Amino acid sequence: QVQLVESGGGLAQPGRSLKLSCAASGSIFGDTVMGWYRQAPGKQRQLVADITNGGGTNYADSVKGRFTVSRDKAKNTVTLQMSSLRPDDTAVYYCNIRRQFGPESYWGQGTQVTVSS
Repeated sequence: QVQLVESGGGLAQPGRSLKLSCAASGSIFGDTVMGWYRQAPGKQRQLVADITNGGGTNYADSVKGRFTVSRDKAKNTVTLQMSSLRPDDTAVYYCNIRRQFGPESYWGQGTQVTVSS
């Protein structure tokens, strides 16, 4: 089992920045992808950004150039730096860790991000 604990989030004005952090613990496998998904009311959960053990990144088109995902492999943490926030970034953000080549996947409890003036 793997446990994920998220921190950060909250309320931000449009154009401002927020940072999300997630720490993984437990039986962490070697070939992992860590990342962030988000779910807005009435919508499906969607990938925001993820990063492999090797540092390869993948971003949703809507956040490219505004969000940056990074990880500390030694500490098993993943961070999402969000800049130039927009109201349509409002959602519950979920941390995820999964096997890069396999079905095993775990989720955090979610953290609310609200962008509003």
